[in-house]
Amino acid sequence: MDSDMPFHDQVALAEIELYAEVLTAVAYAERRLTAEEIDIVLGVRRPVPEQTRRRVRERVGPRRR
Repeated sequence: MDSDMPFHDQVALAEIELYAEVLTAVAYAERRLTAEEIDIVLGVRRPVPEQTRRRVRERVGPRRR
C-alpha cells in the first residue's frame, strides 16, 4: 500500500484489497466457491499440501499480490 496517502484509512484500503482478491477468484471460478476455498484465497487457512493448493488454483485462478 502507498504510504503517501495520509488521509486514507489503511484498514479500509486493506479490506478493499481483500474484497478484490475474492472477486478475482470468483471471476476465475467456474462454479460457486466453498467457504474453504475463499479462506484459502484470503490466506486465512492453515497451510495445505502443495497438491491441494494446485487443485484450488486450477479451480479459482491465480492469487493476485
